[in-house]
Amino acid sequence: MNNHTSFADRLIDRVRAVGHPLCAGLDPHLDRLPRCFRHGSMRLDDPATAQVVETFLCAVVDRLAGKVAAVKPQIAFFEQLGWRGMRACERVIHHARQAGLLVVVDAKRGDIGSTAAGYAAAFLGPQAPMPADALTVNPYLGVDALAPLVATAAENGRGLFVLVKTSNPGAGKLQDLEVAGSRLYEHVAQALAPAAEQMIGPRTGWSSLGVVVGATYPDDARRVREALPRALFLVPGFGAQGAGAEDAVRGLPLGEDGRREGGLVNASRAILFPEGSADATPARYATLLDDAIERSADALAKATRPPS
Repeated sequence: MNNHTSFADRLIDRVRAVGHPLCAGLDPHLDRLPRCFRHGSMRLDDPATAQVVETFLCAVVDRLAGKVAAVKPQIAFFEQLGWRGMRACERVIHHARQAGLLVVVDAKRGDIGSTAAGYAAAFLGPQAPMPADALTVNPYLGVDALAPLVATAAENGRGLFVLVKTSNPGAGKLQDLEVAGSRLYEHVAQALAPAAEQMIGPRTGWSSLGVVVGATYPDDARRVREALPRALFLVPGFGAQGAGAEDAVRGLPLGEDGRREGGLVNASRAILFPEGSADATPARYATLLDDAIERSADALAKATRPPS
């Protein structure tokens, strides 16, 4: 046993406190950054670019604090900037945690043995330089490859979100393949059930072993939920990718108070880059950002309320 509060219990507490499951994706597309934040050439190899990204995202985090339960930095946008980008990622993560936000690092890591243990130490261990509350991981090397990640997360009160049914259009060519009478993604969900049970939070009954299930496939979300009734869902595809709030929360079951709960619904571009933000002043951008957060949060709050 460990003395850490489970990630699932912390997440459910935060979602209940803010009244909706919105997670803000921190995907700093360089070509979309408002002009008021830009500096220098904005090339990937320009040392100033990573600082621009850090300044921009820390400003965004300050507006998100208290309004959402979690943020999800996508690590690829930092890796493309080299070591300065990774330093910016580390600083944004710490800034978000200091602001009281849970941090889900979207890295989609997956490997075997000592390599998986290395990923676990980097993001989930007690000395993690980039301490994620949860990490996205890839299961397609086999469930045994997840074992070091599961063990480290469970020991340190952290969480995992395992890719099961993703929102990209081409995902079905692999994930929907029929294998022994079921689709491949269903087999993945079923294989995760023992680890999900191992990571059940003692207070809320939700598991810190979560899964990624796209909002654009609500029927598939139902099948995954049948296999993993207590797993947290991380739901991409809401907002700019075309899924509405009702579809996004379809995989979240009704809680004791009649509200849907059991996960996070991610929106990135719709929040970070609302219409009119490209040429906005800093004050105007803050207003547009606040409005975008409120729109997404209100839509999800309405979709998760008990039916009248």
